[in-house]
Amino acid sequence: MIFRHRKKYIPIKPKETPDIKKDLWQKCPECNKLVYEGKLKESFKVCPHCGYHFRLTTKEWINLLAEPGTFEEIDSDLISVDPLEFKGPKTYVEKLQEEIEKTGLNEALVYGRAMIGRTPCVLSILDSNFIMGSMGSVVGEKFVRACELAMAEKKPIVSICGGGGGARMYEGLISLMQMVKTSQVVGKLKKAKTPYISILTDPTMGGVAASFAFLGDILLAEPKALIGFAGPRVIEQTIKQKLPPGFQRSEFLYQHGMLDAVVPRSLLKQTITKILTVLTSSQ
Repeated sequence: MIFRHRKKYIPIKPKETPDIKKDLWQKCPECNKLVYEGKLKESFKVCPHCGYHFRLTTKEWINLLAEPGTFEEIDSDLISVDPLEFKGPKTYVEKLQEEIEKTGLNEALVYGRAMIGRTPCVLSILDSNFIMGSMGSVVGEKFVRACELAMAEKKPIVSICGGGGGARMYEGLISLMQMVKTSQVVGKLKKAKTPYISILTDPTMGGVAASFAFLGDILLAEPKALIGFAGPRVIEQTIKQKLPPGFQRSEFLYQHGMLDAVVPRSLLKQTITKILTVLTSSQ
């Protein structure tokens, strides 16, 4: 007799996948590694694996640079109107309301009085999270008012430039006019001998880069920040040539003499404090 042995199949359970809450972890776009949200906040959003600088919100910039409890916001109630009655999938009014709810800001630029180290100054922050930090009428007006406040109170102005949206298309020519308006007020700063420190973050592009962002007495930038006018892809398509490695990044601009320094976020407050101390010591 032939006996057939039945094969015994042992069911193998698939490995249990760990329950990772997405709101507790972020994936670094540079090294593709997961970073614990708590650890990321401790380092002011700098990846511990590769040093990639995540973009900060306005509140995070204030916490990074200003002494605790010293920031006093001014003109927080200024909101853009719809001069062109813009038509599209979303009206300008709808877009603004959406951004206000998303960011908790009324506009892309926030400014006010603050203490950085022991130096009283005017702090201006252009947040790329609000319509990519594009420059509309209120952004231009608030920057001008920040500069005028600095001149009136004889304080230095520190400007964080995180605008990658250029001129705001919803406002047309009114938006383009802000390039001239902000450049003119920087000219007044120089005549009044009011120190102006400009910190370029990722991204600083378009009309923002072509106006007040690059007119500072001291130009600092964060590592690997994208800085320029038109983007690399647009330039390559226009000139039909391959751009050099690192083109339009902070380090490339520094090597070509367009920046005073590239400063990691961990050293930024310390660096600004030293510069402000030197610039205001003779006042």
